[in-house]
Amino acid sequence: MHTLKKYLNLLFLLSVFKVNAQNNTLEYYISRALSNSPLLKDYNNQVELGGIDSTMIRAAYKPQVTGTGNNYYAPVINGWGYDNAITNGANVSALVGVNKALVSRKNLETQFETIRLNTAGIKNTAEIAEQDIKRTVAAQYITTFGDWQQLSFTAEVYGLLLKEDTILKRLTQSNIYKQTDYLTFLVTLQQQKLAMKQADIQYKSDYAMLMYLCGINDTTESVLQEPSILLNSLPQPENSVFFRQYSIDSLKNINSRKVIDYSYKPKANVFTDGGYSSSLAYTPYKNFGAGIGLTLTLPIYDGRQRKMKYSKIDIAERTRQSYSAFFSRQYHGQIDQLSEQLKGTEELIDEINDQVKYSEGLINAHLRLLATGDVRIADLVIALNNYLTAKNLLTQNRANRWQIINQINYWSR
Repeated sequence: MHTLKKYLNLLFLLSVFKVNAQNNTLEYYISRALSNSPLLKDYNNQVELGGIDSTMIRAAYKPQVTGTGNNYYAPVINGWGYDNAITNGANVSALVGVNKALVSRKNLETQFETIRLNTAGIKNTAEIAEQDIKRTVAAQYITTFGDWQQLSFTAEVYGLLLKEDTILKRLTQSNIYKQTDYLTFLVTLQQQKLAMKQADIQYKSDYAMLMYLCGINDTTESVLQEPSILLNSLPQPENSVFFRQYSIDSLKNINSRKVIDYSYKPKANVFTDGGYSSSLAYTPYKNFGAGIGLTLTLPIYDGRQRKMKYSKIDIAERTRQSYSAFFSRQYHGQIDQLSEQLKGTEELIDEINDQVKYSEGLINAHLRLLATGDVRIADLVIALNNYLTAKNLLTQNRANRWQIINQINYWSR
């Protein structure tokens, strides 16, 4: 009677969970995992830093204004002191200088392109990281939901056996069944009870892992709704985020050549200053003035470093092409393999469904005969084990089907 009460309490909890689990969907947990991910926040911050870098480049090529002050006095006492021809005795200055680097528009565009490509690479990496999070959370969600199905089914069968236990005990007392038959049934009942406890432990463990992956600190247990995972259509490879990075890397190599080219072009800076500069030796009140100048830098010879830099870019491009070609082969091979697995799993599920129907019908027939003592307990146990095996296979393969779809959908962005 105590065991029956515990079973009824379990069924009540299951029903309460189902009523209160409106928000416990796969989409809910994925949303929480994405919003809590420090990695995605890091990538967003890096993108924001890229915008600041662009602004800093613009600022660096605007006129740079600096103020300098210098106050120096070297006295000569009784003929002792620094040579006035060198020190002028004193040096007092307060100047404001303006310096501006002269750079072409195309040179600036090349520098902005470097930042733009780096930012595009970060955004693409962030999208891939988001896909990784979605796939990981979905895989754990499917596993946990499979545990819940297993727990619910096990509890259902256990309740059924408890009900029949009452009938069989009465028939055994009436000598319709032997005591050994009842003990055989009782062993099956106890095995199902242990299986229910094991399923409950497994569900709690996997549910805790799901919460951990999503960054949710909540010990409240909830039932999960059946995952609504549909097979997404895959984009053309060149439009996929997984191939886009190779395109970005190619553009980076092209832009790197332009950066090298501009680094070997002449550089010019125009500058001007104005203020007060005096040795205080002669008419110091007239030593206010201004000046203007131009500096020009022209690379002549650097030991052929330019060619070496080009060679490094060529090597990087060959490496990129090798990785791109290898990834393309892997991509198509994996998609084909997953598609075949999905087809085979769906066919197997159809066959298992038929087996479950046959096993369930056989058990119902045995249970009807149990009340009249016209069925062997051994046959009932065998039928029950066959039913349990078929249902377990069905649960496992349904979860496998969702997992395969989850793997295929990972490549759909």
